[in-house]
Amino acid sequence: MLKQLAAKEIRRQIFAGEMRPGTKVDQDAIAERLGISKLPVREALIALDGEGIIQTVPRRGAFVAALSREDIRDHYWMLGVISGLAAERAASRLSDDDLRDLTDIAERMEADPSEPQEELNFRFHRLINRAAGSRRLIAELKLLSSAIPTGFYESHPDWIASALRDHREILDALASRASGMARTLTEAHFLRGGNQAVVMLDDRGFWS
Repeated sequence: MLKQLAAKEIRRQIFAGEMRPGTKVDQDAIAERLGISKLPVREALIALDGEGIIQTVPRRGAFVAALSREDIRDHYWMLGVISGLAAERAASRLSDDDLRDLTDIAERMEADPSEPQEELNFRFHRLINRAAGSRRLIAELKLLSSAIPTGFYESHPDWIASALRDHREILDALASRASGMARTLTEAHFLRGGNQAVVMLDDRGFWS
């Protein structure tokens, strides 16, 4: 839907630091960028107001909400909790073929930095999430993940190295069918991602 497309773009711009807290959302610019009318953009802003990302001021327009560092960390914490639950369930449901696919993805990420790291990271987590077998969990993860800015994964080399170690540990837990450990490791992985997102936004002057 066009509304979802607009919401995704607005989330991306906010979490990428392109629109800072207090900035008025230029609805015309977003509509033009996406090649759509302003109506789905307005609908997206209403939905994002409900998420706490946008603040609508009567007769003035829509503004980026005053997101704090803790708001960012909380977003990744929620992503981690739900992803951890998915990993816990997936531990007993992943097939041998699934585990081989996860191993292949992890090895590709480790072996060649020129590989599309962000895409491979997405595929790694998507495979685990789908194996959990819950449409509700997947729907929530899709919504939370849509706020992760494009290019985040490659933004900091130190984060890539940390994420690769996390992936290997998560994979080992899944292969051992250690559901509780898979959940714990996955939650910690996203908590670290939240801390890194705060560092990235600080570097981009998000709170300046």
